[in-house]
Amino acid sequence: MAIEIPEKLQVLFQPSRLKIVWGGRGGGKSQNIARILLIMGMQKKLRVLCTREIQKSIKESVHHGLAEQVQQMGAGSFYEVLDTEIRGRNGTEFIFTGLAAHTVESLKSYDGINICWVEEGQTVSRRSWDILTPTIRAEGSEIWVSLNPELDTDETWVRFVAAPPPYATVVQINYNDNPWFPAVLEQERRHCEVTRPEDYRNIWLGECRTSVEGAIYAREVQATVSQGRICPVPYDPRLKVHAVFDLGWADSMAIGLVQKGVADVRVIGYIEESMHTLDWYAAKLRALPYNWGSVYLPHDGFSRDYKSGKSADDILRAFNFQIKPVPSLSVEAGIKAVRMLFPRVYFDTAATPRLLECLKRYRRHVNRDGVVGDPLHDTYSDGADMFRYVAVSVESMSNEDGRSRQALPMYRPSDAMMGTLG
Repeated sequence: MAIEIPEKLQVLFQPSRLKIVWGGRGGGKSQNIARILLIMGMQKKLRVLCTREIQKSIKESVHHGLAEQVQQMGAGSFYEVLDTEIRGRNGTEFIFTGLAAHTVESLKSYDGINICWVEEGQTVSRRSWDILTPTIRAEGSEIWVSLNPELDTDETWVRFVAAPPPYATVVQINYNDNPWFPAVLEQERRHCEVTRPEDYRNIWLGECRTSVEGAIYAREVQATVSQGRICPVPYDPRLKVHAVFDLGWADSMAIGLVQKGVADVRVIGYIEESMHTLDWYAAKLRALPYNWGSVYLPHDGFSRDYKSGKSADDILRAFNFQIKPVPSLSVEAGIKAVRMLFPRVYFDTAATPRLLECLKRYRRHVNRDGVVGDPLHDTYSDGADMFRYVAVSVESMSNEDGRSRQALPMYRPSDAMMGTLG
């Protein structure tokens, strides 16, 4: 049978431990990977695991796409398409699962996999990669990843595209690399280029965004990146370090470490953990050789635990921290305060990547009718809530060191490059 494959993707027929295919819409990534895998499965017996981060049902897998290609290729006499798997006459099998639901032990049941195809790789977490990659260990086994990039901090992008391993084959393919790019998509592409220029380069060219689509602080994060305010920000002993808490147990405890100059605010540290007692965090902070200012607690930090009879305020005061309450404002008022604060903030490159990830991904709930609601409470909201507390508390942060405010330094990116503050 004669089956055409874009020239850029013909390299996938060559052996390689990792094969990464990334790009924008219209490049034909998924349908061509499906074709190639089906062809390879006809040539010899293969066990192919098709997976993604979350797969609640077979409808969310690439099962349908593979079944379509079986029909288009005229391979129905070779492949039997079943409800939850696809089988070849030579023993080849395609099986489907989600990664997030698995542990190291449960994935071992997929022993003997020859090829693992990870679709929508941009959503795969570090945990899932750490579980999956050592599990696919048969002699000559391969891991294929297809993705439409989202953020340049996504685990898959960082791990496989930004700095690919030497044993990886990495291919970028976009609409202009696809000889069979349909006219109807060309109309959509041109319309997007004119009406949504800020999204066009991500959607159609596969370039990373600075924040997720619909992010509450999308413009502010973009400005922070373009103005170079994510850079090395050294601790300045002449300024107090203020710790701002968003309290949590099963949810994450998020703590920002902030210094305030004359006209700038510097985030020099960020801690995010879960399932630790408050005295554990207090000891962790006290171990840092900082000129401490105040600790800021939200309203629940002053409520006493019914078991211990102590509040977060009580525990932290026992560690000789000066406690101040976060001003009580609505979430929407706090979001406005964050937007006003952003132009003054410098984020330390090494210490704040997780906080920046939270701010890039903080977005609102949108229901099925497209109605926009309150901010989502998810794995990124704890860091974003903490930064909101920074914004509403920053005016009360002081440097009680006997200096006049005019004597305090203003941060400049060039200072960090020189290793000094002017």
